[in-house]
Amino acid sequence: MTALPISTKICAMNYKAFPNEYWQNIEKTISELKAANQNLIAAFDADGTLWDVDLGENFFQYQIDHQQVLLPADPWNHYLEMKKVNDDPRPAYIWLAQINEGKSVEQVRTWAQAAFDSILPSPIFSEQKKLIGLLKNHGVKIYIVTASIKWAVEPGARALGLTNEQVIGVETAIKDGIITNQPALPVTYREGKMTALLKATDNQKPFFSAGNSIGDFELLQGATHLQLAVSAASRDDKLFRSENALLTKAKELGWWSHRFI
Repeated sequence: MTALPISTKICAMNYKAFPNEYWQNIEKTISELKAANQNLIAAFDADGTLWDVDLGENFFQYQIDHQQVLLPADPWNHYLEMKKVNDDPRPAYIWLAQINEGKSVEQVRTWAQAAFDSILPSPIFSEQKKLIGLLKNHGVKIYIVTASIKWAVEPGARALGLTNEQVIGVETAIKDGIITNQPALPVTYREGKMTALLKATDNQKPFFSAGNSIGDFELLQGATHLQLAVSAASRDDKLFRSENALLTKAKELGWWSHRFI
């Protein structure tokens, strides 16, 4: 999970386009890999990378507002305090899935779509939508790998022309269509992102990965050819430090970087 809640992030903005050299290098790399008969995979983080909002936290707020699940008296404080324990946010991310225990996955997906539809204007970065379109046209298999709960991110994926199956995120086991409280492992945070992606691809690494925070470092590090670190947070944004840490790593390692603002 790598962006701020909708209440503090959403606004109409003009975002900077990717440099022409990025497009040229992507096309060149794809052509070379196709000529070598390689299957092509690309991986993207979700929040802060594909859209300027945290869909997981936006969905959490939506569920609070609509009283859809049982929650503690101060749900946001409970969640934020959970993230601090042992400096490990994974239990908090899992909890956002566990609060849906006993609900049908179809019901939760319906709620998630309504939460996504409530975000105006569209938070999707136009350059990323263009990039995903290009990759799809070349037959690249695309995955979104997120530390948000999978069901909250699926509407964003569909808005980009992708499917639910192309979203790898935090979730709990589903039994007979009903969500349980049993975490599905690995948890898609830090190294867990790459572990989960390789599990889905039969250990084939992506040729391209994109992310926006230091939590995406391992996902980018696992790409074989192209790595893109993006950012859009302002200096007073709680996400700025994490985005800046990834941009610093990108500069050190010779990866691409791009500030949308």
